[in-house]
Amino acid sequence: MKTSRRVFLKSSIGGAALLAGGVSVPGFLARTARAATCETGQRILVVVQLTGGNDGLNTVVPFRDDIYARLRPTLRISDAQALRLTDDLGLHPEMRGLKKLFDHGQLSIINNVGYPNPDRSHFRSMDIWHTANLIPEDARDGWLGRVVDSESRETDAPGALHLASAALPLALRTQRQPVPSVESLEAFRLPDGATDLAGLIAAPRPSAADDLLYVQRVAVASCTNARRIESVLRNDRSDSSYPDFGLAGRLRQIAQLIGAEFGARVYYTSLDGFDTHARQALAHGPLLRELSESLAAFQADLAARGVAEQVLTMTFSEFGRRVAENGSQGTDHGAAAPMMVMGAACRAGVIGGPPKLDALVDGDVAHQIDFRSVYATVLDDWLQLKSTAILGKYHERLAICKRA
Repeated sequence: MKTSRRVFLKSSIGGAALLAGGVSVPGFLARTARAATCETGQRILVVVQLTGGNDGLNTVVPFRDDIYARLRPTLRISDAQALRLTDDLGLHPEMRGLKKLFDHGQLSIINNVGYPNPDRSHFRSMDIWHTANLIPEDARDGWLGRVVDSESRETDAPGALHLASAALPLALRTQRQPVPSVESLEAFRLPDGATDLAGLIAAPRPSAADDLLYVQRVAVASCTNARRIESVLRNDRSDSSYPDFGLAGRLRQIAQLIGAEFGARVYYTSLDGFDTHARQALAHGPLLRELSESLAAFQADLAARGVAEQVLTMTFSEFGRRVAENGSQGTDHGAAAPMMVMGAACRAGVIGGPPKLDALVDGDVAHQIDFRSVYATVLDDWLQLKSTAILGKYHERLAICKRA
């Protein structure tokens, strides 16, 4: 009896987990299932996407600026509330966890980040950030997908892992190597009694068509990774404490994989809800608290596992918000906003200085730093890749990392 795609998919760890990568069929058919090997002590990048357009001015607050206070009569964060970073800037009061990391020399804040001629569409602006291309329609893959394709070899573990409820982001779209995308590591658990599932799936089927062979190979690779992830979850002995947030739970799972040397160089997750058009104060503070406490717990966990020196974590959002609050006590789509880079290897401080609120462009904070400069710095100084090969051109590097 012929075996179908459906049989393979049902016999493995679920169709969504199996075929979540952006790999092309011919590229994958050219390879056998990858062995579970990785490089000990390799440098790792963790990316946290703040979906919806995070309000940068109430994240990194210009609390001494009279224009900020005047244009935000109900939303402004006062001098007394802000967690002081410099004489002019402070963090939102719900970001105490990240303030401690800043004080301990493990947080770099890059202010006023954006790109020329900003687009206020969530979708197009996010595509620009994901592809590192101002004309994203021309891009065939994402900037991190290019990292995966440039790094991966047949014997590698997956080059990246996406852990979130959303679909695989364009940033991780590849041309050759698949990137698994799952909501939780529990999705990788194999069925009871599947003692040799990978072996059964890999059994030769001379009469199978090419598309069935493709599914077979994807399933074998998925089973291999599933067994490794099951082993990580079963043997993890960390007693690190995390707050009861969704983001914290995902970061905890990422820390488990990193501590067990799973092998991915890039981990990607997200936090949604930043499109705060109305009654922003009710939503934004809790979101920043979730972000701050989750990242602080993650950094502490990495340190407890002895891998903090290997990991750099970066946050970004597709744009900031308008300087003036709207009539619904919210803020509308804007332009430049801060990024944050966290880790034992980063230089603590604020790069970019306060926003120039007396020189707005169409009511928005003008960008002073191109986001691709942050990417270039992370690629060159942290991942030790040639940023020009990934981004397509040279971009100025910033003083984010302590060492190259």
